[in-house]
Amino acid sequence: MSLTTNAKLALLTRLSRKAPAAAAPLPSNLDRDRAIGWKDLPNGGELALVHDAGIALGLENPYFRIHDGMADAETTIGNRRYINFASYNYIGLNGDARVANAAKAAIDRYGVSASASRVVSGERPIHGELETAIAGLYNAEAAIVMVSGHATNVTVIGTLLGKNDLVLHDAAIHNSAVEGAKLSGARRIAFAHNDLRAAERELVAHRKRAGRALLVIEGHYSMDGDLPDLAGFIALARRHKAWLMVDEAHSLGVLGASGRGIAEHQGVDPAGVDIWMGTLSKTLSACGGYIAGQERLISYLKYSAPGFVYSVGMPPVLAAAALASIEVMLAEPERVAKLQENSTLFLRLARAAGFETADSAGMAIVPVILGSSLVAARLAQEMFDAGINVQPILYPAVPERSARLRFFMSSTHTEAQIRQTVDIMADAVVRVRKMKTFGQ
Repeated sequence: MSLTTNAKLALLTRLSRKAPAAAAPLPSNLDRDRAIGWKDLPNGGELALVHDAGIALGLENPYFRIHDGMADAETTIGNRRYINFASYNYIGLNGDARVANAAKAAIDRYGVSASASRVVSGERPIHGELETAIAGLYNAEAAIVMVSGHATNVTVIGTLLGKNDLVLHDAAIHNSAVEGAKLSGARRIAFAHNDLRAAERELVAHRKRAGRALLVIEGHYSMDGDLPDLAGFIALARRHKAWLMVDEAHSLGVLGASGRGIAEHQGVDPAGVDIWMGTLSKTLSACGGYIAGQERLISYLKYSAPGFVYSVGMPPVLAAAALASIEVMLAEPERVAKLQENSTLFLRLARAAGFETADSAGMAIVPVILGSSLVAARLAQEMFDAGINVQPILYPAVPERSARLRFFMSSTHTEAQIRQTVDIMADAVVRVRKMKTFGQ
């Protein structure tokens, strides 16, 4: 039986008169760890294993190194200059005076923050200018920008799909798309990487039982540096009445004669893609994400996507930097051409030296597959000691047989830097492979 209002008031009065219970003693750190269960978190054991192995082998942690200034083809870490292959400054726009001046002018006009959701009072002219420029890259009707590239995929996929729908994505798709699919509640199926036939088999098997269907691929895959058959995926989506979404995070500024991405690179009409997605944190030297497509889609997202409606608007300074970067990119296509030239050279030299580079297209991302996390970690350390900064990708981020060094190229790398790097790597890998498991 529920209590009446008067009975509830009487009970609260009696309870308030009782002396407070003695506070329980604070648990020890060990007790707290057991109670909270930090080690039981997903992948907690694997991360601890990698950490402990690095200590046992005397390897420095290659992650979270502090760069003392702008990271470009070279960077400063701990007062030492390094040739840098671990940044996304693909065509050297981060640090360009025109981009920096646009950002400074935006601060002077708008301040640092939009100070509100754009729906409420955070809308600024620079937001619309940037969205118009992004839409123009794809000949799209409209675009929307958000404060995080990762959150863009999460909130857009999570908003457009529901429990009766289907999300079919490449097995190598970015985590943000996977998290968006999980949030949506839709059935999520991964198909073999870059395999059109595998994708079609899954659509044939599952499309009829779904309401809406979304096919998600990337324009340039960030782990292997390879490209999809865009025209093939467009045709596949049309045959099965599915939306096609292409993540251009590593395509914009990298592919195509003017840097417009995979559609320009492969000579495909961008109108065949329903949802163009990308980030502002790489070529465009800012931070955030975007969606380009039909006006009805963009309008729907502006009023419905939680990651936009309930988030502060993109800082005007970042919007200004991204807009200026687009303008410079389109005005100076030689930057994109130089990036592609550098990447092709690195890929050719690495393969000539006997390194496995997967199916990299030689367009800004070149993996060097080493087949062992231990070898990858040690080789990265050897190269760092020699003045070259490149990140190892280790298990469990990739399968053990796919452990690698991943090189991000820039238009600002010189031919001498590229040749020097491959020569050092070729010498160092011989030493590393001769090392014992421990001790050396």
